[in-house]
Amino acid sequence: MDKSEKSFPRNFLGWLTCVQVLNIMVLLGFMLNYALRVNLTIAIVEMVYDDNDNRTAILNVTDSLNVTEHPEHIEQTRYHWDTKQKNLLLGCFFWGYVLTELPGGRLAELIGGRRVFGYSTLFASALTLVTPGAAAIGFGWAVAVRVLLGFFLGVTWPAILPMASKWIPPNDRSKFMSNMMASSLGAAITMPICGFLIAHFGWESAFYFTGLIGAIWSLAWFAVVYDTPADHPRITEEEKNYLMEVLPKDNTKKGHLPVPWRSMLTSPPVWAIIFTHGASVFGYFTVVNQLPTYIESILHYNIKHNGLLSSLPYLGKYLCALASSVLADSLRRTEKLSTTATRKLFTGFAVGFPGIMMLAQAYFGEDRVWSIAIFTLALTINGMVTAGYLGNGLDIAPNFSGTIFGLANTLSSFGGWLSTFMVGELTKENNTVEQWRIVFFILAGTYIFGAVTFVTFGSGELQPWNSPEEEVARDEHEVEPLNEEKA
Repeated sequence: MDKSEKSFPRNFLGWLTCVQVLNIMVLLGFMLNYALRVNLTIAIVEMVYDDNDNRTAILNVTDSLNVTEHPEHIEQTRYHWDTKQKNLLLGCFFWGYVLTELPGGRLAELIGGRRVFGYSTLFASALTLVTPGAAAIGFGWAVAVRVLLGFFLGVTWPAILPMASKWIPPNDRSKFMSNMMASSLGAAITMPICGFLIAHFGWESAFYFTGLIGAIWSLAWFAVVYDTPADHPRITEEEKNYLMEVLPKDNTKKGHLPVPWRSMLTSPPVWAIIFTHGASVFGYFTVVNQLPTYIESILHYNIKHNGLLSSLPYLGKYLCALASSVLADSLRRTEKLSTTATRKLFTGFAVGFPGIMMLAQAYFGEDRVWSIAIFTLALTINGMVTAGYLGNGLDIAPNFSGTIFGLANTLSSFGGWLSTFMVGELTKENNTVEQWRIVFFILAGTYIFGAVTFVTFGSGELQPWNSPEEEVARDEHEVEPLNEEKA
C-alpha cells in the first residue's frame, strides 16, 4: 500500500484535521481573492453614465439601477468615463499584478505562504473598502487603487504552492489545487450578490461588502493556518507523524535552497507550464472582465440577470475542477496512469476544448441561449486545469514550485492586461457582434496553442535540479572516476 493511502488522522478539534482546516481556508481565501477582483466588472456597468441613455447627464442623479427596466429609484453617483477609460480601469489591475508574481512565489519559499497570502489579502481588502472614495476624488485615484490591489493580490497564487509542498501528500495535490479554482466559485457567488446589492443600495455597496468579508477572513487565516506541521501549535502528534511520513523528505526540511535559474529556464517542462498557463489565463481573464459588458451591450440583459448569468461559467468551472482533481488523484494513486500522462490528458481537455468553444461562439454569439451555453461549457471544462498543468510545478520541482508558478503567472498577467486592451481597442468605436467575433477567433487560437504546447513538452517527472546540492554532488561523483582513469 502507498504511504499516502494510509488512514488520515481526524482528531483536530475533535473532528477536523489541520490539513482539512487548511483546505477550507484556502478554498475560502481564493473565493475572496476573486470577489475582491471581479466586483468591479459588475459594478462598472452602473458606475459609468451611458451616453445613449435619455436621462440627464449629471454626476449625482436619482437613477434606476436596472439596465433595461426602472423599478427602483435611489441616489446614485455616475461618472463620465468613456469606453477606453472603462477598459483602462479594468485592465490596470494587471500593472500591479505582474510586478509581484515572481517575487511572491520566491518570498513564500523563503518566509512561508502564511504571511505572504494572509497579509496580501488583508491589504487588498482595505483597498477595496476605499475604492468608492478613490473614484469620487477622481479617475486617476481609482486607477491607482486598482493598481495597488493587483500588486497585493499578485503574490497570492504562487504563495500557495510552497505551502502545499509542506502540507499535502503527493497523491492528494490535484484535489488541493482545486481549492484554487474556488476563485471561480467566488466569482459565481459574488456576481449575483453584487448585482442584488447594486440594485438596492448602489454600486458602492459591492466594494464595501467584499472588502469587509475579506478583512474578516484574513484575521481567521492567521488564527488557524501555519506554514508547516512542525510550526502548528494545535496539531496532534498523530497527524504530524503521518505527514512527516508521507511527505517527500526534501519538503519537510528547514533551509533555503538557491534557485537553479539556468536549469529552470532551460527546462522544456517549465516552459510548457508557463506558455500553457499564459494561454489559458488570457482566455479566462478576457471572459471574466468582459462577459458582463458583453451580456449588457450585445445580449441586452438587465443588471440582475447579468449578475446571475455571468456567474454560471464560474460555478461550472469549480465543480469540474473538483471532480476532475479527484479523478486525477485516483488515476495516479492506483497507477492506472502515470503522472505525466495524467497531466497531459487533463490539460489537453482543459485548454483545448475552450478553443473549440470560442470558434462556436464566433458564429453563434448573437443568440442569447447559445452564447450563455457556450461560455458556460468552455469555462466549465477549463476547470480541469487543476488536474493538469496548474499543480505541475509540485510534480517536477516542489522546492521551487512557487518560483515556477510566479514565472507562469507573470506572463499570464501580461495576457490579462492585453485582453482588456484588445477588447477596448476592437470595440471602442464599433461595439458590434462583428468586432466581438474577432475577439473570439483570437481566443480560439490562443487556447489551442496552449494545449498543444503542454501535450508536446509537459512532464510529470521530478526534475534533477529540484535538489541542486544533490545534483552537484552527483556530478562531482561522476567526474571522479574520469580523473582516476586519466591518472
